[in-house]
Amino acid sequence: MHTLVLTKGVPDFREGQVSFDEDGHLERGKTPTVMNPNDKHALRAALQTKVRNGGHVSLMSMGPPGYQEILQEGMESVYADDAYLISDRQFAAADTWATAITLATALEHLEEHAAEEADGGVDLVFAGFKTADGETGHTGPQTCWGLEWPILTHVISLDVDEDEGVVRAKRLVEGDIEEIETVEAPLPCFIVADPEFEPTYRQAEHRLKHKDLREETKARAENYEEYVTMWDHEELNLDPDYVGLDGSPTIVSSVDPIPKAPSEREATIVEPDDTEAMSELVEEMAPFAGGD
Repeated sequence: MHTLVLTKGVPDFREGQVSFDEDGHLERGKTPTVMNPNDKHALRAALQTKVRNGGHVSLMSMGPPGYQEILQEGMESVYADDAYLISDRQFAAADTWATAITLATALEHLEEHAAEEADGGVDLVFAGFKTADGETGHTGPQTCWGLEWPILTHVISLDVDEDEGVVRAKRLVEGDIEEIETVEAPLPCFIVADPEFEPTYRQAEHRLKHKDLREETKARAENYEEYVTMWDHEELNLDPDYVGLDGSPTIVSSVDPIPKAPSEREATIVEPDDTEAMSELVEEMAPFAGGD
């Protein structure tokens, strides 16, 4: 079983102002980056698959060289065996379409390498529901379209039957948590994990394996650079006219900064050495404290 997780770095809005260039494109090199929050649900789904079914887990991301730290975080989360960073200035400013073309090509390239090494191809690709910076939810399904694989979206639980070569899953219908359907698809398959996904490890052997994998990955994550392979547009045989900004049909007309939300609460500053104010604070908070 070979499982792969697509992950992405997104701007960390907690660290200050996000930087855009004069054309409205995000300047990722000048913007603090964190792992896309929704990708963590995909990582949990992939980890469950590794614990239950074993096999090899890879990570893949498209972005600047600094994204290796995102892959390191993913490696620690899903106990991945290796990672692939698709990095080239030709890929910069790509919209979801150009990103999907690049990722689908990289996955095909990985499939070819796996065939040459007799490791078998990728069985499952996991992606997050959507990214925090784009909010479109397009990249995963568009990448799958490029591969011509079946796709299951809004997945909240799954089980892989390797003997029958299928994945069975439960998914939300139209985002309604009260409406759930059970579906089945042949491998290889593309899975978009929903934020409602919760991994389950009911068997004792799975819980023990989860613990063993966590121990094994510590040393690997510390030396993550040794497990990261980087590919550029030449290695993937991609025409620059069809990737990055030149290959993106989306046109950004303008970008408006997000205003900081006004504070809706009044704050009272209390100095520690102000005995009277501290006494009033204790009296105010006492009714909300637990115990006697």
